[in-house]
Amino acid sequence: MATITKRDLVVKISNETGMTQQQVFDVIQRTIESITASLAHNDEVVLRNFGSFQVKKTQPKVGRNPNNPGREVPIPARAIVKFKPGKELKERVAKVLPELDS
Repeated sequence: MATITKRDLVVKISNETGMTQQQVFDVIQRTIESITASLAHNDEVVLRNFGSFQVKKTQPKVGRNPNNPGREVPIPARAIVKFKPGKELKERVAKVLPELDS
């Protein structure tokens, strides 16, 4: 299993499209910034066949300090980003399972 970085995406898309790496980087960076700004405004971001990003609120809870398990530590409510994969993404990822057993 490999890790794909933003740089890897830029190089791959640049090679496939003929666009310069700087142009591809700018498009990817603006896309990320736009998604981030939308989520920061509590908007849902839906990319058809890929998935959707939503802001969810966690409830406050009481945790434990691992260094002192007898001590309770309050954990405040917070906003987190949840990703829900789309149908096509789920189907394509499901095909990976047989390869993992090899």
